[in-house]
Amino acid sequence: MRVFLAGGTGAIGVPLIRALTTAGHEVTALTRSTANADRLRALGASPAVADALDAVALRRVVGDAKPTHVIHQLTALPKAGPKSAKDLEPTNRLRIDGTRNLIEAAVAAGAHRIVVGSFALMRSEAIEQVPAQMRAAAEAVRSLESQTLDASRSGRIEGVVLRYGLFYGPETASTIEMIAMARRRMLPTIRGDRGLLPCIHVDDAAAATLLALERAPAGEVLDIVDDQAVSLSEIARTIAAESGAPKPFSVPSWVPRLFMPYMARVLAVRLPLSNAKARAMLGWQPQYPTMREGLAHTLHHAHAA
Repeated sequence: MRVFLAGGTGAIGVPLIRALTTAGHEVTALTRSTANADRLRALGASPAVADALDAVALRRVVGDAKPTHVIHQLTALPKAGPKSAKDLEPTNRLRIDGTRNLIEAAVAAGAHRIVVGSFALMRSEAIEQVPAQMRAAAEAVRSLESQTLDASRSGRIEGVVLRYGLFYGPETASTIEMIAMARRRMLPTIRGDRGLLPCIHVDDAAAATLLALERAPAGEVLDIVDDQAVSLSEIARTIAAESGAPKPFSVPSWVPRLFMPYMARVLAVRLPLSNAKARAMLGWQPQYPTMREGLAHTLHHAHAA
């Protein structure tokens, strides 16, 4: 396959390039900055420099790549993850306007399939239940998904949506930050924590994406998540146990609501999803079925480094 990857330097972009090139596929990876070009070449991808919000420039570089398949992983999130709704605004625009531009460019280039990375915590069918401050992000995810599925239904291009859980892994900035916080005893548990967050190791997400390029039925939406959802408190306890960090201290639930209201709402989400459909349709099996296993590997990787 000739694959055009939009979002080649993000959390999933790097492991995805590794998976694609290992499988023998020809990869062109989009970046907004020429500073990333050498890194992409070192990973085995041909860099394409353009802004996804510039429809003309994007159409040109996608056309030059002549892809058979396109992957949409465009985000513009802070490295350590969003701390407020404002941090999501650039990504919201990419999910709305960037998606439109990328689909148009893919169709014009003659690609026959686009696989689009969505976000499980902002599931479009549950948008009415999303807190007001998170609704713009949920609307952007709805746009991303509906544009993809509409293009597929109309026969313009085969579209597949993958709803990823929260990414974690040895090179994921948010994971690196949480491990550092746990070691300084700054990652607490929350009393009465009832959150159930769908998560996924980035390597497992990349493996599922690779399989979706060939095996997912056109127009399908699949949840790409671990076998078990977890709470932030479970994550904190697991990191401490696996890394030898001090036991995390506990705080009442009003503390995160007071000092980080946006993140407190996100972390309180109860969304236990199933990966059974993805397993059946893709023949996919997570290498790390639970976050405990994935974090154990991540921390072992960190010690080895």
